[in-house]
Amino acid sequence: MDPNDKPKRFYKVWKGNNKFFCSGRLIFGPDVASLFLSTLLIGCPAIVFCIRIYFNTKKNGHLWNPVLIVGAILGILDLIFLFFTSGRDPGIVPRNSRPPEADETFDSTTPSMEWVNDRTPHLKLPRTKDVIVNGHTVKVKYCDTCMLYRPPRTSHCSICNNCVQRFDHHCPWVGQCIGQRNYRFFFMFILTSTILCIHVFVFSLISILKIFKEKGSVWKAVQHDIPSDVLIVYCFIAVWFVGGLTVFHFYLICTNQTTYENFRYRYDKKENPYNKGTMKNLREVFFSKIPPSMHKFRSFVEEEHIMVASATPNFGEAIISPKEKIDIEMGTKHAEGSDLKLPGILRNLDYSDLEDSMKSVEEERIATFDPVLPVEQGSKQCVQSSADGDGVRTFIQRSSTGDGAGMSDQSSTAANGTEAFEGADNGNNLHQTTTAPVFQA
Repeated sequence: MDPNDKPKRFYKVWKGNNKFFCSGRLIFGPDVASLFLSTLLIGCPAIVFCIRIYFNTKKNGHLWNPVLIVGAILGILDLIFLFFTSGRDPGIVPRNSRPPEADETFDSTTPSMEWVNDRTPHLKLPRTKDVIVNGHTVKVKYCDTCMLYRPPRTSHCSICNNCVQRFDHHCPWVGQCIGQRNYRFFFMFILTSTILCIHVFVFSLISILKIFKEKGSVWKAVQHDIPSDVLIVYCFIAVWFVGGLTVFHFYLICTNQTTYENFRYRYDKKENPYNKGTMKNLREVFFSKIPPSMHKFRSFVEEEHIMVASATPNFGEAIISPKEKIDIEMGTKHAEGSDLKLPGILRNLDYSDLEDSMKSVEEERIATFDPVLPVEQGSKQCVQSSADGDGVRTFIQRSSTGDGAGMSDQSSTAANGTEAFEGADNGNNLHQTTTAPVFQA
């Protein structure tokens, strides 16, 4: 049995841009390297703070022990929430292997519809559909990459190349999309980061003030405790970022919005169909059951069963081919099995003009063999050569027109000199002289 024919695990043939670790047990975004940077930005200050407080407990008794314990717990929780946010499925919607069946007509033209109608006339898919959510009409869009109508609140992430349920945003600091299955951990991560920054800032400042009372000089106090000085400056800067982000997302939770919806739909100017009230919105985010993943990344699958198909320009049969796919949102056209992207200048070319030009060239080539050639204004000369056996025949036609008078001169010569014939007519009517093929014994 060919090893290549053996079933592969699902994460081995995954079509998105995600990266998997621990044999498919952990799924990250393509920018997972930023996770290590975030870990250093959190872990290093927390470790320095804990070491500094530990030495204070030796000098000043056990009064600083609770500060040390709380700081260590906050640092550990912050890192745990970071990895829970980054290393789990955010709520990726499974792709379809072929486009859905068209159940309604669609007359308006969009770039995607023009491509679908031009490439596959048997498909006529509307770009959007209307669905009812809590008594409100919501439009859902068709995803050309995943070949499905996105469920409400679902959006396609151009970085991970996946449709994600309740898509909030793609966070570069955690290297993962923030969606339905990890939004709770993301909020706990930024909330814990904010509390940790405040905790480190406050007690580092208290340590400096205590030294100031002993030394009687601010400059001496600053020089005496350099680590606390650095932590104060660092936490003061960081708290504005993570603190502002925490306040903003708490507002989104209370109003049941996502970052994507807040920036795109502006629910503060119109009614939000998902808003259930502050208490119910908080309960939905923090106390509802997280739905299971729609994918079993470690399961064995046949590769051809999950190939993403796309339409091909076959007008005889409705064939769906996995050779290419188009992504309107990402603005690129992908070739299956290739990482190369089609440049934008090539995507904008009008190939219909190229086809018309090729057809016109073909018609002109055929017209040169027409025994009756049209006479145009001016002069025209046509030379044709043909080989037959060992003889070569050359046919030359020259024609010119004047003011109501036409003249045509034709001649035919044979390479072997067997036959040469010329004809001329200076009248108003054009007479053509033809020659028979020349054969050589």
